[in-house]
Amino acid sequence: MNKKILTIALALALPLSVAAFPGGHDGDFKGHKGDRIEHLAQKLNLTTEQKQQLTLVFEGQHAKREALRQETDQRIQTVLTPEQMTQFEEMKKQRHEKWQKRHHEGKQQAN
Repeated sequence: MNKKILTIALALALPLSVAAFPGGHDGDFKGHKGDRIEHLAQKLNLTTEQKQQLTLVFEGQHAKREALRQETDQRIQTVLTPEQMTQFEEMKKQRHEKWQKRHHEGKQQAN
């Protein structure tokens, strides 16, 4: 039973941890998210008001994602031992570093 809970917790946490590291953007919708809104504005001919509304939608989505990530982290801490939690945090760190490396390589190739 405990292994099932651990497996479920890890399955939930891994995708969320990627979302929790948005590549250096600080949630203020500059960079990628700002580009997203501008892209939609150009493709859909959005008004200024529509762009502002979409910004609010994306900010709300970000806040919900962050709250879910925090809740998931707290629940994982109740399942894992301190040693497992340390190992789990290291796994997240390594995955983030690997993602950053791929992300930065992709940007360099695009330039």
